[in-house]
Amino acid sequence: MAFPNVYTHRKVADTKAKSCDICFKLSCSVLITSDNRDWFYVCPSHLKDTGFCTPKIDHAAIEARKKRELEEEVERVKKEYEEKQKKKKEKAEKGEKKDEVEDKKGKDGKSGEDINKSQDKPEPIKDGTATSPAEEEGEEEEPRVFELKSTFYQQRVNRKRQAEIAKRNRERMQNPTFFPSVPKNLPS
Repeated sequence: MAFPNVYTHRKVADTKAKSCDICFKLSCSVLITSDNRDWFYVCPSHLKDTGFCTPKIDHAAIEARKKRELEEEVERVKKEYEEKQKKKKEKAEKGEKKDEVEDKKGKDGKSGEDINKSQDKPEPIKDGTATSPAEEEGEEEEPRVFELKSTFYQQRVNRKRQAEIAKRNRERMQNPTFFPSVPKNLPS
């Protein structure tokens, strides 16, 4: 009957906002169990309250994310290094061409600047790894998985149990054999 005390924080659309179960203010945040057996609206400020719930930290996911970020950083640095090496090589080649241009300058009568302007300049390559403002500031994303404190969890379990009992009683009331029948014989 009881469901696990592990709730995931989800956001709903502003049009679907309902009152918080704690303070009755409108809220777009919902806590829901993994098996979808229990869910309720709650204000984001209550999620920060240590008397209401505690965030469950998934250390494996954090380590995997850090490893992925480190690998991305290594790739980015490698690309930057390759671009710098490419630019150095191009500058060295341009230096050789410049010497050749100066040699031709005497013969053709054109200046080296005119020849350099006519050559296409390579554009810097952008790798497209833009970081978000939150990543630049070093902010951590807020936790998404929570565990309710025992009193609040017990209230949720009791509320769910009472709702099931009420539903069962309504179904029994719909059954005509639930009520006793009128006696057929006269008492003697």
